Amino acid sequence: MERIACIERKTGETQINLTLNLDGTGICSVDCPIGFLSHMLSSFCKHGLFDLSGSLQGDLEVDQHHLVEDTGISLGQAFDRALGTRAGIFRSGFCIYPMDETLARAAVDFGGRPWLECSLTLSGAALVASGDPSAAFQTDTVDDFWQGFTAGAKCNLHLDILRGRSDHHKIEAAFKAASRAIRQAVSIDARTGGAIPSTKGTLTH
Repeated sequence: MERIACIERKTGETQINLTLNLDGTGICSVDCPIGFLSHMLSSFCKHGLFDLSGSLQGDLEVDQHHLVEDTGISLGQAFDRALGTRAGIFRSGFCIYPMDETLARAAVDFGGRPWLECSLTLSGAALVASGDPSAAFQTDTVDDFWQGFTAGAKCNLHLDILRGRSDHHKIEAAFKAASRAIRQAVSIDARTGGAIPSTKGTLTH
């Protein structure tokens, strides 16, 4: 059974269309106007083996917050929809990911209750692309992305940087650690025989 979901989100601030395949090969083809966010989504897909396509538009004349947060919400909703009842999945996953001087840790549980604990120890300085201030990525929106994701996916996620210097490395390592933890959590556990991985018998209520 294909685990694919399409999400459309249209507000006065953003217009988002995403199609997610949980059992893909890591292909990301999302039209994204924020270069660094595009890079993070590509890394997320590559390391999670998720296929993601679509387009992102937002009121960037205001700032990047609305689009980055709403992208997280929409991506989380795509996971929630693609997982359905969550029958047969591992449910939880964990990864420690090294990237040069940086070490990131992620733990996730698709147990139906949204929660985020995120400690990335970022400097707060924007990441500037090609010396163009207008292309700078607002690093303070990273927490908003993951807050939106956990709300949309109805999962709890603990995301930490254990050590590191470069904000670029910290954010990228966090995305990679999260994607690998999520990949483990949403994978099918053949030993369950398709059962719901909860003593409650449900993960959607």
